[in-house]
Amino acid sequence: MQARLRLIVGLGNPGAEYAETRHNAGFWLCERLARELGASFARESRYHGFVAKARLDGEDLWLLMPQTFMNRSGQAVRALAQFFRIEAAEMLVLHDELDLPPGQMRLKFGGGLGGHNGLKDITAHLGTQDYWRLRIGIGHPGDRNEVVNYVLKPPRREEREDIDAALDRALLAWPTLAKGEFNAATQKINSKPAVPTKEEP
Repeated sequence: MQARLRLIVGLGNPGAEYAETRHNAGFWLCERLARELGASFARESRYHGFVAKARLDGEDLWLLMPQTFMNRSGQAVRALAQFFRIEAAEMLVLHDELDLPPGQMRLKFGGGLGGHNGLKDITAHLGTQDYWRLRIGIGHPGDRNEVVNYVLKPPRREEREDIDAALDRALLAWPTLAKGEFNAATQKINSKPAVPTKEEP
């Protein structure tokens, strides 16, 4: 049987100046999920981030938003995971993804890090890539030299609408994920959003 999720990690950068930037898409979903679960975030210095706790089928579910910068996210993840003895396979990391357009998402277990600094640091601290990731599409600027500038800016209005719609789909898939039904959740999350068809006159 696959491990149940015990820790949800949303990735982003701390501070009001970054709150609406593309790189903070993981925070956006983590905050929405906490509201859905009726959980409140509190600053926990020993875990280097904002932490919320929910109950799921009689078990604790932790939500974490590291307040280190993105490239040091692993410090917070390891601190909380070690204290509560949470295995890597029991974690889901929510993060922005350049290689997917706004509105698309991918749920996957393990695999490459795609050059994402948050994932790189988490992997370095955990010593393994074998944890769940939910990749939230933000699109790509088309020029690698523009990536840093791109992720640290807010999405255009229509992009944000597409991203928000994707986050809504992720919340709809949450009950399936929470049961550990990862194959079914993957199908729900990875399916492309339907494109509205034009009505014939």
